[in-house]
Amino acid sequence: MKHTEKSTKNIVIAWVMLTLLFSVALVGCAAQEQPSTPESVTLLEIDLFQPSSNCTACHQGMKDTLGNDVAINTEWQSSIMANAARDPYYLASVRMETQKSPQYAEAIEEKCAICHAPMARLNNDATGDSTVLLGEQGILAEGHPLVDLAVDGVSCSVCHQIPENPADDFRHSSDLAINLDLSASERLIYGAFPISEQNVNIMKSASGYTAVQSEHIRESAVCATCHELYLNYIKADSTLSSGDELFYEQTPYSEWLVSDFVEQSSCQDCHMPSAEGAAPISNITPDNLYEPFARHTFTGGNVFMLNLFGEFNEELGFPGSIAALDQHSARTEDLLQNQTATLAISAIEQLDDTLTFDVGIEVLTGHKFPTSFPSRRTWLHVTVSDANGKVIFESGGYEETGEIFGNANDENPEAYEPHYDLISTPDQVQIYEPIMKNVADEVTTFQMLAAGYLKDNRLLPSGFDKQNPPPVSSVIGEALQDSSFTGGSDSITYQVQTGGASGPFTVQVELLYQSVGYRWAQNVLESQTEEAQTFGRMLEKTGNIPVMIASQTVQSQ
Repeated sequence: MKHTEKSTKNIVIAWVMLTLLFSVALVGCAAQEQPSTPESVTLLEIDLFQPSSNCTACHQGMKDTLGNDVAINTEWQSSIMANAARDPYYLASVRMETQKSPQYAEAIEEKCAICHAPMARLNNDATGDSTVLLGEQGILAEGHPLVDLAVDGVSCSVCHQIPENPADDFRHSSDLAINLDLSASERLIYGAFPISEQNVNIMKSASGYTAVQSEHIRESAVCATCHELYLNYIKADSTLSSGDELFYEQTPYSEWLVSDFVEQSSCQDCHMPSAEGAAPISNITPDNLYEPFARHTFTGGNVFMLNLFGEFNEELGFPGSIAALDQHSARTEDLLQNQTATLAISAIEQLDDTLTFDVGIEVLTGHKFPTSFPSRRTWLHVTVSDANGKVIFESGGYEETGEIFGNANDENPEAYEPHYDLISTPDQVQIYEPIMKNVADEVTTFQMLAAGYLKDNRLLPSGFDKQNPPPVSSVIGEALQDSSFTGGSDSITYQVQTGGASGPFTVQVELLYQSVGYRWAQNVLESQTEEAQTFGRMLEKTGNIPVMIASQTVQSQ
């Protein structure tokens, strides 16, 4: 690690200036009219969490050694993490779930809030209050005393308060393990780099937290807290499952643990890429340079939602600039198209009127792809054209609405497309996806009804042994018997009837990705709630065009 100390004199001057500014800010806040809320809530809001705006003053305007802007707050603001509680699809889904299972509405909103609006939810936990997420009394409602913390999403003082995991264990299912009983003077904020006594004092004056160095903040286990999610579900007798009866909703951490990536890279390495060279962690000490410096981009794969935020930024209360959003969208597309998967077409042969070829996929991710929330899917769009450019075969074509032609699940909510090793007709589509089931083994997209999977043929990371998977993340369906479907790759054979068309034939293959599959969106829209109508209006405007992950074109001899 590279570290150059600034002079003590300049640090002290900066500290004095910051203390004065902070004192003025406190006086200004005290002079404002305060909402009529219980005193305990107001005090706890200060003691437990600070919104990201409290961190902005010191953690913006930083540049790496190549002059790139690596401001923490600016890059975080345009991420899905920062906007987790503003996501209109998420809000419509929660409302759909509570409408479907009103007897569990409180439990649903509590569970959904802990990872999407954790600061507000934990404040309520500390006071013994339940958390209402939606509606006039919900924490997201304008004027609610916790709304500023709620809409701040997964903010600075959440992740940096998560303590180290117990030895040989990891936290999951939103067990943030933040100690709610600590007083303000006892509350710790964890960072990866050494911190001087002067900077500890600056941090405490500005935020109330005591900064300490801890390497655990760099570890993937921190991310597992919310991104390894096991849920209870509604059983046949309408009661909730308990004990070990759990639905494994998303398990990227467990998938990573059994992949080759566990020895190569962490979640942060891919989703918080390092700055180019060294960078300061604060503008108070701009000459203190650290390397590697993890940029707080939190780059994922949800281009669909980023498009909605771009189109409806004012209505959704998007906190960042459009320029920053555009940069984040570009980073997201770059991650999807350069660090996710590659395609290769091989073994092209023509025998009489049958053209045969193989499509191979190499997986570059350290977990299953697609990953996390089960609305996500990726599929192969394959076309074959004759010598005149006429398409004589197409599998996996799609509408702007996101519907895939030939996909059984898009046409019929009770059906789904199986995994294929051989495709010979246009109505067969290779879709890599999880298909949830209820206790009656029926297809469902309701989280509260999901008791398991009927299909899970998501692409596997290198090193994943599908015959000995982690207990929370099995391969389910025909893919388990497909010898070409293995850790790090898959191969599919296509047999196309040319029908007397003249070659040479052009084969084009695209690997496409959707954050919200057509059936998932349709089921939300059919709930006809206010939130669903809002989401539907936005969806109609932006469409649901998939992102191209990889493509390959070859011509037969």
